[in-house]
Amino acid sequence: MDVTSLQTSGRAGPSGGRRPAPPRSGHRGRRSPAASFGLHAALVVASLIAVFPVFWVLVTSFKPDSRAIEASPSLINESSLDNYARILAGEKGDFLAWFGNSLLIAGLTTVLAVMLAASTGYAVSRFNFPGGRGLLFFFLVVQMFPFAVLIVPLYNLLLSLGLQGSAGGLVLVYCTTAVPFCTYMLKGYFDGIPREIDEAGRMDGLSPFGVFWRLMLPLARPGLAVTGFYAFITAWGEVAFASAFLSAADQSKTLAVGLQVFVQQNRTEWGHLAAASILVAIPAAVVFYLVQRFLVSGLAAGSVKG
Repeated sequence: MDVTSLQTSGRAGPSGGRRPAPPRSGHRGRRSPAASFGLHAALVVASLIAVFPVFWVLVTSFKPDSRAIEASPSLINESSLDNYARILAGEKGDFLAWFGNSLLIAGLTTVLAVMLAASTGYAVSRFNFPGGRGLLFFFLVVQMFPFAVLIVPLYNLLLSLGLQGSAGGLVLVYCTTAVPFCTYMLKGYFDGIPREIDEAGRMDGLSPFGVFWRLMLPLARPGLAVTGFYAFITAWGEVAFASAFLSAADQSKTLAVGLQVFVQQNRTEWGHLAAASILVAIPAAVVFYLVQRFLVSGLAAGSVKG
């Protein structure tokens, strides 16, 4: 009996007739042209809604204040780079000093928050010690409080420590916000790394800290990138804590606080405010570009276990 007859006999029914061939499922997952068009149209509309405000701020940043808000707005109307030149030259506040303060505070917050969160997340993930679950619950409770409620107790705490009005005190305040979330993220990421790697490192003579530093941190780079980006954004664009805990002197302000000089009681300098907003967004966009390849994998891995 040849192969063709075997295939024919295998499809024969109980009465000796041929059974109908099973339906083909190659086109089961395909969308109809109308559904595909509707989906792409919805994505285009959503993209335009998300991009249009940023685009309009960019267009406004090139206009003088008198042309920034018009009854009949136009894209190009006396456009120039004067707003950017005046801001960078210091005619509208010490922008470069604000930029340096923000970069210093955001950088220190990122480094300190990631270090604390990585070590805490690894300890909770790998070791059983009294109060481990309570520590995670405490972090969750801290995240529930709004910023406005925390300003007064944190102010009194910094005042008693002698850190009120300093960049170091503001870094510690930002860490109280960034460390709990970063710890949850990294704890979930460390849970996804096999424990056999720890045991192999111990057999090679590494100490517990050596296993963490030489093995776990390189493997957790996506999670570190996600938490680092979150900590940087937390400190870079925050306004409430920076306004309450920094000195009122112009040289001590951060960028987010310094932008308030363009919003006066009787008038708002929309052109200068838009130009300053674009300059503020550039470092955040650069950091996002550097870590974007880690964001999807880091967020997915950190959300699997917690």
